[in-house]
Amino acid sequence: MQTSDFNYHLPESSIAQTPVEPRDSSRLLVLHRHTGDLEHRIFREIGQYLHPNDLLVLNQTRVIPARIFARKPTGGRVELLLLRRRNELTWQCLVGGKGLSIGTKIAVESGSGIAPGAEIIEVLNGSQRLIRFTEPIEPWFPKIGNVPLPPYIHQALKDSERYQTVYAREPGSAAAPTAGLHFTPRLLEELQGQGVKLAYLTLHVGLDTFAPVTEDDPQEHEIHTEWCELDQTSADLINRTKQAGGRVIAVGTTSVRTLESAWNGYRGSSLVSNPQTPTSDSRLSNIAYRASDIEPRVSAFIGPTSLYILPGYQFKVVDAMITNFHLPKSTLIMLVSAFAGRQRVLQTYEAALHAGYRFYSFGDAMLIL
Repeated sequence: MQTSDFNYHLPESSIAQTPVEPRDSSRLLVLHRHTGDLEHRIFREIGQYLHPNDLLVLNQTRVIPARIFARKPTGGRVELLLLRRRNELTWQCLVGGKGLSIGTKIAVESGSGIAPGAEIIEVLNGSQRLIRFTEPIEPWFPKIGNVPLPPYIHQALKDSERYQTVYAREPGSAAAPTAGLHFTPRLLEELQGQGVKLAYLTLHVGLDTFAPVTEDDPQEHEIHTEWCELDQTSADLINRTKQAGGRVIAVGTTSVRTLESAWNGYRGSSLVSNPQTPTSDSRLSNIAYRASDIEPRVSAFIGPTSLYILPGYQFKVVDAMITNFHLPKSTLIMLVSAFAGRQRVLQTYEAALHAGYRFYSFGDAMLIL
């Protein structure tokens, strides 16, 4: 298996720059993964493929206005993208600017001229830095923060709420769980009316989610760690759905990752790597391999996950998924390929391109059954 196996050509014109209105008017490509059959639908018709007692699992994370600007003592401008809060004052950030070494002091830009100061206290990988602010930065977000749209979106967003799901409740993401952007309150009500149940979890998305794998061998890639939570109510719903023969349908790869991380075997079985107990080969410590045939059951949990799903992985919890079209050579297209087969996914992407589907965050959706 090579990283190049997950590459495909995407014309820039196929990258969606703006979301469609209303949300559920986006297109939906339905892939029957066991036969390879494709159906072309509209997202609001998704209920035709869902059954009573199916369970939709949605990521309720909310994108924070994590893109802020600051000035160095020399007057040079610095761009900061807040990725993860380490404690009340300290954030792991992606920085844009020169001379940002340990000890560099910066002042956050604010329209009022008053804003917290900050200092770089550690240089991390690449352009990442650990930055300590002089006071908590979150109360300043309404004045200084900007929605951190992905770099392939070049048009300004008129309404920042359009980069949030309608059920976003838990602030903490640097990027939206984009598969959920297609749902409207009315569509969710209609699905519940036909007997589909809803469960919620939280995974705070980091921008590493969109980063391509640069290693030739994808197993050598160091997967990003993301914080997630599955509460007892949702865990119980998932287990009851499984016991009753219903399907667990993950909305987005973030939900997939959380659900598979919540499987008891992932966090307890010696057959599956655990992010808290690395294997002797550090390159493979976060890769989940084919595990035993233990009955799929999940437990409530809270904390980081570094689950890395590659082809060959046997899914324990997820029966179907809703997802957007992902970047070439990314961990996300690898996850989808693990679920539906690499060749089948690439063929489906080619069919989507020929049919004029829109790709990436504001693009169209797939339902993989």
